[in-house]
Order: sequence, then C-alpha cells, then structure tokens
Amino acid sequence: MVPWLGPDDPFPSVERALGATSGAPGLLAASADLLPSRLVDAYQRGIFPWYSDGQPVLWWSPDPRMVLRPAEFRLSPSLRKTLKRVLRDDAWEIRVDDNFGAVMRACAETPRRGQRGTWITGDVIEAYSSLHRAGNAHSIETWHEGARVGGLYGVSLGKMFFGESMFAHATDASKIALAALVCHLRRHEIEMIDCQQNTSHLASLGGREIARKTFIAHVRASVDASPIPWRFDKTVLHEIVTRGVNDGSGPPIREAC
Repeated sequence: MVPWLGPDDPFPSVERALGATSGAPGLLAASADLLPSRLVDAYQRGIFPWYSDGQPVLWWSPDPRMVLRPAEFRLSPSLRKTLKRVLRDDAWEIRVDDNFGAVMRACAETPRRGQRGTWITGDVIEAYSSLHRAGNAHSIETWHEGARVGGLYGVSLGKMFFGESMFAHATDASKIALAALVCHLRRHEIEMIDCQQNTSHLASLGGREIARKTFIAHVRASVDASPIPWRFDKTVLHEIVTRGVNDGSGPPIREAC
C-alpha cells in the first residue's frame, strides 16, 4: 500500500518504494499538495513528483536511477560540428533564466513521440516557478535569430542538479542547451545530473543507470554545499568543442565514435 501524506507528514524511507515486479516500480507515496517546501525536501531525499492531470501528486524514487555525469557526456561528431557553428555564429545564443515559465510551458506543450498529454500542469509550473524565484530552479535556453528554439529546466541544490524536462523546436536545440549546462557544471565541479528514469535519448548522450543507494548517498553529500552561480553564455561551450583540452575542472569530455 502506497502511503498518503498529509500536509505535515514526512516522506517514508525510499526503500519502501514499490519494487520492480510491481505495476509502478519506484512509486513511494501520494499527496494532495505540491508545496515548494515539500519539493525541496523531496529532492534532498532523492524523490521527485510525476503524475498526470487529475491524479494526486505521486512521489517516486526508482531503483536503479538514471544519471548523467558531466565528465561522461557523449559528444557525437555531428553535435560537435553543430556546437562549433553555434560558437561562431552570432545568431545563436545561450541564455540562462531568460523566462523560466516560458521554458516550462514549452516543455509541456511540445509533442513527444509515444506520449499523450503532459505531467507539467499549471500547478506544477506554479510550484517550480516558486523554486525558481527562490534561486533553486533554472532554465538553460537555446536562442536562434532572437527566438527561443530549445531549452531545459531543472532544480539546483548545492552541488547537485536535478534535470526535469527539455524541448526542441529546432534540430539539436535541446542538446545545445544540455551541452552548455554540462560545461557549466563541470566548471563548478558538479559530478552528477539526475535524469530520473532511463530513456534511449539520455543513454545516447552518456546517461546510465546506477543503484538507488549510490545515488542517494551522492545526493546527501552534495545538496548542502554552497550554491553555484548561474550566469553563463555560449562561450562556455569552448571547452566541449576543443577535444582533449582539460581546463582543470575535470577530464576531457569523451567523443562518441
């Protein structure tokens, strides 16, 4: 039985999440509220919300957990070529937190193959926008010729980044934003991006699954660190397009064959 959480009830231990043989592996709890304080508490414990419109708020902590280590970001030759073009062409920009709400709405509204509807409801946008105003959630946005054509958003606590969603209205636009995020996080010695659940898209970029206990241990050691700054532009991509260059922030990002 999945516990129902009242406004003042704490999360149960993540070990109580439903197992792989259940119909909802990783489901831990349900609640009626999605308060910013509840969200922050959830992320600090390796828990995230995911549910459909009309459902209660469902809280998850799957095992294994999909993560992307910035040092393991996989850069294909075609993406490297694209990033070089982004760097040299003034029509391309990377903006951070230009319009967090607009990025969330774009993630909600962009059609996705094999997916009907979205979990990014108005209540979700309001809750994460509160985190953004508090400095705990950020958007990384790809712009071309003055238009936002892709981006992503996520939660940042200490030295941990929890990715939430991304969108692209132009080829590779979300990958460009992700590459910029990876470079920024490497500069600030962030070792892990939470990707929540396994997808072939994330795996193609270097994401992989790790045991939940390993993930939780890393989160606990990372979230209480001092927050990192969130001001950068596309010049951060110089590191990733210069193969084999190590600027002291970590090993060179590997290139896919």
